[in-house]
Amino acid sequence: MILSDKEILKAIDNQEIVIDPFDPNCLGTNSYDVHLGKYLATYTGRVLDARKHNPIEIFEIPEEGYVLEAGILYLGVTEEYTETHNSVPFLEGKSSVGRLGIDIHATAGKGDVGFCNTWTLEISCTHPVRIYAGMPIGQLIYFGVQGDINNYYNKKENAKYIEKTIYPVESMMWKNKF
Repeated sequence: MILSDKEILKAIDNQEIVIDPFDPNCLGTNSYDVHLGKYLATYTGRVLDARKHNPIEIFEIPEEGYVLEAGILYLGVTEEYTETHNSVPFLEGKSSVGRLGIDIHATAGKGDVGFCNTWTLEISCTHPVRIYAGMPIGQLIYFGVQGDINNYYNKKENAKYIEKTIYPVESMMWKNKF
C-alpha cells in the first residue's frame, strides 16, 4: 500500500519518516518531491571493476548550471536527508525530468526500512542537458510494511551506505564477497 499525503504527514509527526529540509509545498497526493543537491561526481577511471574500489571526483554544480553529457554516468545527491523507520521508500524520477532525457537511477530506486541518509542518484542522459542545483529531480513514494521488522538497514553490521553525507557516494560493491 502506498502512503497518501495524510499518511506521510502522520508518519513525519510520529518521526517514522524524516525529511530535512521539509517543505509542505513539495508534498504531493502520494509522494514527496526531492531536489538535486549541489554536488556531482564522476568516476576517475574509464573501466570500472566490481571487485575494486573505483575512485570518484566530486565537483560542485556552478550557479549557471552544468551540462550533462550522454554516455557518462554521473553520481548526484539529493538536497534532502531522509529517514524511514516504518515504511519502504522508493525514489522515482519526475516525469518532467524524464522528458528531458534524464534518468536518475540505474537500478537503485528502492530504499530499505531504516535507511537514514541523502540519496545518491545514478544519473545518465540521452543527449546533453543543463541541470541546476536545487531543481526538482525525483519523488519519494512510501510503501507501508506489514509485520514486524527484524533487520533495519541502519542497524546492519554490513550496511555500506550509512555514513551521513551531503556528497554522492560511489559503489561499494567491492566490499561484497564474491
